[in-house]
Amino acid sequence: MNYINPIIIELLNKRGISEDAEIEEFLSDKPQKTYDPFLLPDLEAGVDLLLEAIRDRKRICIYGDYDADGITSVSILMEFLGILTDQLQYYIPSRFDEGYGLNAEAVRKIRERGTDVLVTVDCGSVSYEEVELAKELGMKVLVTDHHSITDVRADCLLINPKRPESSYPFRELAGCGVAFKLLQGIQKKAGVPKKILNRALDLVALGTIADVVPLLDENRTLVKHGMHIISSGLRPGLSALIEGISFKRENLRSDQIAFGVAPHLNAAGRMGDAKVAAGLMLEKDQSTIQSQVSQLIDFNKQRKKTQEEAYQLCAQLIDEHLKDRKFLVVYAEDVHEGIAGIVAGKLKDKYERPTILVTPSGEHLKGTGRSVNGVNLYQVLKSHEELFFRFGGHEGACGFSMKRDKLETLEALLEQDMKRMLDEDPELFSRLIRADLSLPVEKVTLELAQELELLAPFGSKNPKPLFLLENIRAARLQPMGADGKHMRFFAVSQDGKSVECVLFNRAEDFKQMLYGEASINLIGSVDFQEWRGNKRVQFNVESVV
Repeated sequence: MNYINPIIIELLNKRGISEDAEIEEFLSDKPQKTYDPFLLPDLEAGVDLLLEAIRDRKRICIYGDYDADGITSVSILMEFLGILTDQLQYYIPSRFDEGYGLNAEAVRKIRERGTDVLVTVDCGSVSYEEVELAKELGMKVLVTDHHSITDVRADCLLINPKRPESSYPFRELAGCGVAFKLLQGIQKKAGVPKKILNRALDLVALGTIADVVPLLDENRTLVKHGMHIISSGLRPGLSALIEGISFKRENLRSDQIAFGVAPHLNAAGRMGDAKVAAGLMLEKDQSTIQSQVSQLIDFNKQRKKTQEEAYQLCAQLIDEHLKDRKFLVVYAEDVHEGIAGIVAGKLKDKYERPTILVTPSGEHLKGTGRSVNGVNLYQVLKSHEELFFRFGGHEGACGFSMKRDKLETLEALLEQDMKRMLDEDPELFSRLIRADLSLPVEKVTLELAQELELLAPFGSKNPKPLFLLENIRAARLQPMGADGKHMRFFAVSQDGKSVECVLFNRAEDFKQMLYGEASINLIGSVDFQEWRGNKRVQFNVESVV
């Protein structure tokens, strides 16, 4: 291996990566960790089904979710299969009228359009009744998905690395990753040029980052190669969106996808129609592309405004009525259900409690929950699933539908659950941020910031490394933002070395320590700012201790 900064090696060792070959693979610009698609259960049969349908000119419908993972999954299949057949269409349900996953009304509609083969992406594993209906109506069904299977599962070809009997080496693919593995199988059997297959990796990278799956193992390979394709600008719609929100595709980073690009795709399904986002990923005409980009930017502006109004309303409800609750169940009549999940997440962060936001949905109620570390929301809600008529999710996020008269019962049971968990672990809610390494101020350099990019892409299970700066004082403090909730300052060590720091959102929390006389410790990440081609190092503060 070439020279690698010992700090990088130490960070990798702390993350369980110590062998030379592992380190080389992790840091490689073109990693090779990927697996035979035919190891996935039912993949070969699914490939045969689609190739036979294409040969016989059967009509195929791709059915996907309305979030960024679902949108990219639909787009991946539409683009690739569109090279092999013109008997192709897609369907993305409405978040408001239909909700997540397969639904009976949509299945009937799709059949009425003449569909012979129904292929799901990013959903369908537990849609037993809807799949049975599709089969009764005369359709063949292929489910591709990545969600956990804990209930009765669909009785059809089912490609999902999380199937209990699956021997696939990596279980954490996003929905778009599973869709891509299906296309890998088709490419191998049909002899499609590999460059056409790899063309889809930009969408795989986008959907994988957006869905917050671990950026390790095969996901890391898919994302790294996909980021190269994004930077090359091969997809005009995606390039136009990146430019439209003032990013540069040539040096786009995973956090810019997670907090910039992906929210614009998600905003289509939250505030309008997800098909606008899917259409943009597939469009070639420049005038249409500009119109779609404008729509997504407008959707995202609406989303932000609506989200902030809902957040303030819910925070007021909590402060006035729920401050002593250990599990926050917030009922809000007027919250737009398209942003309920984001608001639940922000409330969870503010109050450091598991939070469920409940909104009216016709005659019933719809709940969207987000959880803190250490509380498996899926397990907690699963133990009360008799209260729901629809329920699903995972450890950190869940959703359900229920009758109105069950809400009080749910609130009481969740409060009991949380009190019991806190009795067992009183530190459950303590938001303790731990540093990976201690670092002298003089080692916080632009060179280190750039070398740390070797560990990117950052995301779930591969976060940006956090460093501890000890015994420093804050100097030249400069509040930022209209309400002063951000702070820029310099961290000065005992021997006079200094580095520029920025603290976002929590200036008020740490104001007394920053302005005090005593030495303080900082925990944060080493990053750099770039302006007109000039770069300078910056320490992004997460906590003051």
